[in-house]
Amino acid sequence: MWRGVVAITLLGLPAVHVPSAGPSTGPPTDPFTGPAPGPSAAGAVAITVREHVRHQAIDGFGISQAFRRNELVRALPEAQQREILDLWFDRGKGAGLSILRLGIGSSPAGSPYDHMVSIQPEDPGGPDAPPRYVWDGDDNSQVWVAKAAKEYGVRRFFADAWSAPGYMKDNGDDKNGGSLKPEWRAAYARYLAQYTRFYAREGIRITDLGFTNEPDWTATYASMRFTPAEAAEFAKVLGPIAKSVDVVCCDSFGWNEAKAYTAAIEADPQARRWVKTHTGHTYASPVDGPLPTARRTWMSEWNPNGSTWDERWDDGGGSDGMTIASAVHDALTLGNVSGYVYWLGASRGATRALLQIDETARTYHVSKRLWALAAYSRFIRPGAVRVDASAADPALKVSAFRNADGSRVVEVLNTGTAPVTWSDVRGRATAYLTDETNNLTPSPVRNRTVTLAPRALTTVVVDG
Repeated sequence: MWRGVVAITLLGLPAVHVPSAGPSTGPPTDPFTGPAPGPSAAGAVAITVREHVRHQAIDGFGISQAFRRNELVRALPEAQQREILDLWFDRGKGAGLSILRLGIGSSPAGSPYDHMVSIQPEDPGGPDAPPRYVWDGDDNSQVWVAKAAKEYGVRRFFADAWSAPGYMKDNGDDKNGGSLKPEWRAAYARYLAQYTRFYAREGIRITDLGFTNEPDWTATYASMRFTPAEAAEFAKVLGPIAKSVDVVCCDSFGWNEAKAYTAAIEADPQARRWVKTHTGHTYASPVDGPLPTARRTWMSEWNPNGSTWDERWDDGGGSDGMTIASAVHDALTLGNVSGYVYWLGASRGATRALLQIDETARTYHVSKRLWALAAYSRFIRPGAVRVDASAADPALKVSAFRNADGSRVVEVLNTGTAPVTWSDVRGRATAYLTDETNNLTPSPVRNRTVTLAPRALTTVVVDG
């Protein structure tokens, strides 16, 4: 018999009880919300989940394989290609990702690796000239991965443009920034809409369409500048032309920087009509709060800085699995994001992608970043809703979700150096452990107890 207990309410299920050091002398526990916030005894944890307090709906988690990174994957033996696809999209073997972000090319024909070729590589003769589109059915190797993702059940395809072709811009180059010439706005909008039609021809429905990537950053690769006001103006041009897809904007270089773009769109009734999802990256600034909109928001691109390939879970280097798990948690709980898209699924060299392709050995390597993301993406499915969750122990980062099928998911990232324990977990539950030696290792919850290992991510799934 436990001496003194603190109650944990798990997503509306019967209260979960955890032993404390002695008789309870605190305020009475609300039978639904659990105890009032306060310190936990050593080895015990007080977590409160309020299922009636609902936050954002979840669209999913995903990756990008833009800039022709799939060419690396397709150079591997077919068996390894399938293993990689399983790691990305399979819910039993891998992450079960549900969003694929595609790069709309802007480079001339015959461009080298890492340059995405445009569907209209040459100037047709001006913005009012009949377009001269070119479609090879491969699109810089992206059609292959899109078709494979669809076979795994992916239904969210986000096509995003880093730049317009150079002839549409004032610098004459798809690289090095520059701006879209005003007279080319309508032609550029039709160009983007045509891209979605080419994918429809291949059996892939583009659901989300972005016209700019990091419009506040001039890069030596494909890039194009928009001010917030210019982005809002172009959204009003693109929206009526690309009616079959949801317009996305604006993939700013940082999350705080994205707020200006969101605010400009929200301030314009016509732009607000067309932009369905607001997006931001987290290179210049991390997620520290929601974007100023009631629309869906996505953290649509990020990977950590670094100059080495790192496969570890917790090495303090800033690109390990713990770093990714913490970033996903913050995006979900501080930013209220509905989607989280990682950069990239696979690449080569000293990459911070989820996987590293070794071209010389014709093999690949898996980082713990994959499993950090998988702990969320495999179990929190499109259509889920985040519900309120908190922990008395500041070392625990907790988030909770209810899926459309009734299953409940509680994610607990223990950033401390000591294990803590939940006891009396009621319902049919499984705990999945991810740490230095475990990759979503399952264990049935026995004797109503879950141990939250230190420096680890524990995913508790309760059947609906």
